[in-house]
Amino acid sequence: MHALVKAYDKPGLWLDQVVLPRIGPDDVLIEISKTGICGTDMHIYAWDEWARRTVPVPMVVGHEYAGKVVEVGANVRKSLLGQRVSGEGHVVGNQSRAARAGRFHLDPQTQGIGVTIPGAFAEYLCLPAFNVVPLPDSIDDEIGTILDPLGNAVHTALSFDLIGEDVLIAGAGPIGIMSAAVARHAGARHVVITDINPYRLNLAAQVADVVPVDVSREDLADVMGRLGMKEGFDIGFEMSGAPAAIEQLVDHLVMGGKIAMLGIPSRPATVDWTKVVFKMLTIKGIYGREMFETWHKMLAMLASGLDVRKVITHRLPVSDFQSGFEIMREGSSGKIVLNW
Repeated sequence: MHALVKAYDKPGLWLDQVVLPRIGPDDVLIEISKTGICGTDMHIYAWDEWARRTVPVPMVVGHEYAGKVVEVGANVRKSLLGQRVSGEGHVVGNQSRAARAGRFHLDPQTQGIGVTIPGAFAEYLCLPAFNVVPLPDSIDDEIGTILDPLGNAVHTALSFDLIGEDVLIAGAGPIGIMSAAVARHAGARHVVITDINPYRLNLAAQVADVVPVDVSREDLADVMGRLGMKEGFDIGFEMSGAPAAIEQLVDHLVMGGKIAMLGIPSRPATVDWTKVVFKMLTIKGIYGREMFETWHKMLAMLASGLDVRKVITHRLPVSDFQSGFEIMREGSSGKIVLNW
């Protein structure tokens, strides 16, 4: 089959022929229809420090996808055959205390589809049946493809009570933008999203009812005054991985504020912990989704009016994947969907 492969220990990806995956008794085989390019894929494409120490070479990458189940293992219910699906990209073990207690997202044995084990940028994907998420008829394959990153946004946004709160989001990438839409849907009062990329700030305003702020041109203190805020933001989402963004959140939150951190720095960053201590801030790291409560929450929100389709800005054939990665690297896109 054709697949996008991290074939060499250097920047780039390669469209290549690889062996069709063989499923085990507890797996399904998914025929992939669409995939999404993720920020994690960009780390792998650029081959930065994190990617070099994390991703085995060679390996098929990619973890955002939708498709159809075309084969099931001996232990898997036959009703899944022909089902349109997406899937949880974190494959967990069954031995840790967390996993045995049902807190699968905290399992230290977790492996990542397309990160540490073969991924979905291919014509077919082998996935444990446990990880399969059936798609309702109301969710087409295009939206199904971005459920994984939407789940990151939902996990981040719902980490703290949002009703009536003022939220500051650092980073207007696709997941940051979707987290803004989720925050508004969940009852936040003011939602401000910051970046220095005009394209993505404009996209954020199209996708969600938010206040976009270019922090290279406008002072957040002025924005707070314009919104009638007197003390600071109650909750911050760090979605960029930029050290300056972490400092921005710490400086503009109220005493006792809360920060949910999803962004992955490309290298270790310093933090002024004195400010964190004296402001009595709570910081929570976010990785992936809560299995499978986040999936339930986001499917319910989509059914009740959450609309994130406009975050998809480019739709390309997989043969044109190189253009998709270059467009995303330039910062002139939202989500990019590849058609298989």
